[in-house]
Amino acid sequence: MTAFPQPLAGIAAPLHVERLADNVDTDAVIPSREMRSTGRTGLAEGLFAPWRYSDADARTPNPDFVLNRPEYCNAQILVAGSNFGCGSSREHAVWALAEYGFRAVIAESFAPIFRGNCIRNFILPVTLPREVLEEIAGEVVEIDLEAQEVRCRGEAHGFDIDPEAKRMLAEGLDAIDLTLTQRDAIEGWTEVDREKRPWVYLENTE
Repeated sequence: MTAFPQPLAGIAAPLHVERLADNVDTDAVIPSREMRSTGRTGLAEGLFAPWRYSDADARTPNPDFVLNRPEYCNAQILVAGSNFGCGSSREHAVWALAEYGFRAVIAESFAPIFRGNCIRNFILPVTLPREVLEEIAGEVVEIDLEAQEVRCRGEAHGFDIDPEAKRMLAEGLDAIDLTLTQRDAIEGWTEVDREKRPWVYLENTE
């Protein structure tokens, strides 16, 4: 898996431009009609389809949408308002963001399931106050996961992240990878338990 860049620097694309969008639900991130795959790929074209295209079927770009503007088209950092990722729990929303190239979403708040999906798919969700978001939207920012800071124009804004989530992002570990880091401890415990409770194990039941 891909570890989070240390640090990640780039332009922070504001969703939208004039006022940061609140309550962006997962159907806006990727509508159900765009979920044409059961896998994690083939979803980037459908990202923000209701806003990104003036004609979604013909894939006609909407020139007013932020990601269609030259200065933001390759952005890896997205900035939004409050309650980002609300609505359904579809993991496709995060898969589409990841496939498009986003590595971080900075918002005033996140829907809890969406936030968890971000961590499992190596996108850093950063929560910052509204006034800070409005300052950094459209600016070049630097996100330092190790220091837990977003830096812009000489100012540093700290953010919180659970230690386990931080490790998963920093080392590029999914939930299985994280469990396997404890392989020796798991095997040691199993060996002791096999001695104490042999009837539990299939090889001793025949």
